[in-house]
Amino acid sequence: MNTRNRTTRAALALSLAVLVAATGCSSKAKSGDGGDTRADGVRTGPGVTADTIRLGALTDLTGPYATLGKSNVQAQQLWADQVNARGGICHRKIEIVVKDHGYDVQKAVTAYADIASDVAALPQVIGSSVVAALLEDIERDQMLTFPQAWSASLLGKDAVQVLGTTYDVDTLAAVDYLTRTKGIRKGDKIGHVYFEGDYGDNALEGSTWAAEQAGLTVVGRRIQATDTDLSAQVAALAKAGVKAVLISAGPAQTASLVGVAAASGLKIPVVTNAPGYAPQLLKTQAAPALVAMLSIVSAAPSVNSDLPGVKAMVAAYKKKYPDSSVDSGVLSGYNAARLMGEDLKKACGAGSLTRAEVIKAHRSQTHLDTGLGTPQNFSDPSRPASLSTYVLKPDTKALGGTVGVEDAHRAPGVEEYLEQRS
Repeated sequence: MNTRNRTTRAALALSLAVLVAATGCSSKAKSGDGGDTRADGVRTGPGVTADTIRLGALTDLTGPYATLGKSNVQAQQLWADQVNARGGICHRKIEIVVKDHGYDVQKAVTAYADIASDVAALPQVIGSSVVAALLEDIERDQMLTFPQAWSASLLGKDAVQVLGTTYDVDTLAAVDYLTRTKGIRKGDKIGHVYFEGDYGDNALEGSTWAAEQAGLTVVGRRIQATDTDLSAQVAALAKAGVKAVLISAGPAQTASLVGVAAASGLKIPVVTNAPGYAPQLLKTQAAPALVAMLSIVSAAPSVNSDLPGVKAMVAAYKKKYPDSSVDSGVLSGYNAARLMGEDLKKACGAGSLTRAEVIKAHRSQTHLDTGLGTPQNFSDPSRPASLSTYVLKPDTKALGGTVGVEDAHRAPGVEEYLEQRS
């Protein structure tokens, strides 16, 4: 910008300031900390105006987690519509700005740059690798962010909140479940097929620790997100003599592993982390094997749960989106939005919707229960918000394609594990 343009803009800004002061028509006045104080006395920051709170969603609508992305987006829009029908939050309507990154990290970085100055927080970011790439910017911008990712590597950041359990906490529960209910005993081998990267590596940390405590041996097999035929991995695990398999990958990999194992006669228990299952798998040829062999460890209950909050959400979602299936992504997306809403309400009550104050409000929540699962404790950024894991299983007749097997509970040794990890 040249000197003349800067001078002209400065003069114009000064003239406008004088005009506003003279007429007394200003709806806001500058506060001392860089935020704006509105006519209602609430200090605001980026993404918040006198009548709107804008929230961002960096999601996957065209990549490998497109089903999850669609469910999240629709669920959070449902929440926003419900909130707006009741008058909004802090007398402001909620607007959700959606950006599709297709599970491409570079596209996600660009999308974040596009919306960072114009949203108050991010109640949805899909992908551990995506969040990892944005961490520096998120922390710098004080952008409260709820990943749809559960890697322990995302802990310890004041602005980033992993909701519920982390992958390793869930695989501790998976090993415990196998030893309690599937006849896995000391001296046995269990396989663990996992994605390269934060997701798989963190899940392996949990299974390895739990296996050591139980006297088991983990036979690990690392795969890429592009690996969709797991015949070689199944053959290797069968040769190793495993008695059960954990898988921390995507739905396509879970279907391949279970289908190939069943077809080859390796009919053993398989347990997946929540991102490794989608109800659409029950429409594939692998469905009978999935129903017979697969269990799911999850921070959230089944959408088939009897929890009143879940039932109310399901009814509202089916009414708004009658042509869409109700899956775990709906529940996780809606719960994230509800939790964000509670943070915004608390910040408003303290008189400020600046990003820093929204984070402060969030970190003050020590037992936040939306009625959609387990209560959350957000006070310590270095710890998972919950340590309780649900066990689910596929069911072709159930809403959302799953039913509950075990209610949320803490696996033995989880506190000891977290102490050692820290």
